[in-house]
Amino acid sequence: MQHVEFVHSNHFEENYTRYYVTGPLSLFIDFIWQTKFDNLWTKYPRGFSDVLFPNLGYSYLINLGTVYDMQVDRHRSRVRGDGFLPRLHHIEAFHQPGNVLFGIKFRVSPVLFEKKVNFSEYNKGMYPLSYLMDPLILQQVKSADNFNLRVKLLLQYYKEVTDHYKGSLKAIHVVTEILQDAIDKNGFTSSVEELAAGYDISSRTLQRYFETSTGVGSKQALQVLRIRKAVSQIVNAPESFSFTQYGYYDYSHFHKHLRSFLQKESIAYLQPHLQLLKRAKTKG
Repeated sequence: MQHVEFVHSNHFEENYTRYYVTGPLSLFIDFIWQTKFDNLWTKYPRGFSDVLFPNLGYSYLINLGTVYDMQVDRHRSRVRGDGFLPRLHHIEAFHQPGNVLFGIKFRVSPVLFEKKVNFSEYNKGMYPLSYLMDPLILQQVKSADNFNLRVKLLLQYYKEVTDHYKGSLKAIHVVTEILQDAIDKNGFTSSVEELAAGYDISSRTLQRYFETSTGVGSKQALQVLRIRKAVSQIVNAPESFSFTQYGYYDYSHFHKHLRSFLQKESIAYLQPHLQLLKRAKTKG
């Protein structure tokens, strides 16, 4: 069985526990999550997979159970330990009985305050987590008795980090502010020149800020946020969807972006999403 993001919403809502971060930390962390698959193994004794479409940012994956497989675009690998996963790819996780995963979905990781990391260099697959997360905190999270305690540990840790470095790294604050403003106002069409002028920096400097912090340039970052927000509305509130509210100048423009976002080599893989295209075509 293959569970696909946006299409099988109930699976992701019912079988993942999520804590959505609020306040200042929400500029860095979207949510913290943990699988709860115990009730699925009777139904799927041979396992199942979960498919996610490209997203902005990256996830820290902490393995609390047994070995699982992760496919990033075309590359599939066996995962035994803890990993760092750039989210700007189609990904598919293959789960078997005994799998338990805990994760942090970042927009921008506060590790940039403490270590010299260029996330544009992490773009080809899954990487070990050891360099990017304090070993003591990682061990405390893995040893904690429950999800709520893990969340509490991480919120306290990252709050201390961001409070300590508050105002010290302009690049992170510029990027997080631009991303949040785009989400709040559907402001996905501003050029890099316009965005840079708002902070009195050069376009090249802003691009470097984005590439270091998110792994991609400002235009690509905003386009990923744009199409994901549009698709989410198509699924959850199709009656109120209009492509114009996301800055698309006509349906053809929106349709091209949507098909690119949903694209997969196998047309069979795309079939569950064709309904989205039909529903969107009549909305404008």
